[in-house]
Amino acid sequence: MKLLVFSDAHGNETPMFHAVRRHKEATHIFFCGDGHADFENLRLRFQDKTCYAVRGNCDWCCDHPMLMTVTLAGKKILMTHGHAQMVKGGLDHLTALGHSEQADIVLFGHTHRQLTTADSRMLICNPGSIGFNDEYTLIDIDESTGRITAIEYPDNQYGPVIIT
Repeated sequence: MKLLVFSDAHGNETPMFHAVRRHKEATHIFFCGDGHADFENLRLRFQDKTCYAVRGNCDWCCDHPMLMTVTLAGKKILMTHGHAQMVKGGLDHLTALGHSEQADIVLFGHTHRQLTTADSRMLICNPGSIGFNDEYTLIDIDESTGRITAIEYPDNQYGPVIIT
């Protein structure tokens, strides 16, 4: 199962459309906030995809939740924008939240910087800013083995992060 993860479109929806077309095999789209209208346009255009979104600190007029958990392919995914967890000052609060929720994958945005790492058995992923830097992440959950692989785009300079 392939998941596309975006954040921080900030009025520039076109790079999201290009990424969805590029990764047609992705069945689920996660949006980590800051670009509510952009995400809604994406959802309308790609109605064959299952879409999830949380509210960012710049999403004043939307009803998306601040925090969301979804279970797919046996993996619990926790998504937030990250401002409430003060991610610009470090990942301690976010990581503690992920562990308390027993998440396998934690998705966040807010910093406009890509980051994909692992904390014991938990994947922690910030896809970067799709609106400013054309950055996003593709996550593959192997439904037969439970293996999680995350690849950052456009560069993936450090190679994939794999959790087994």
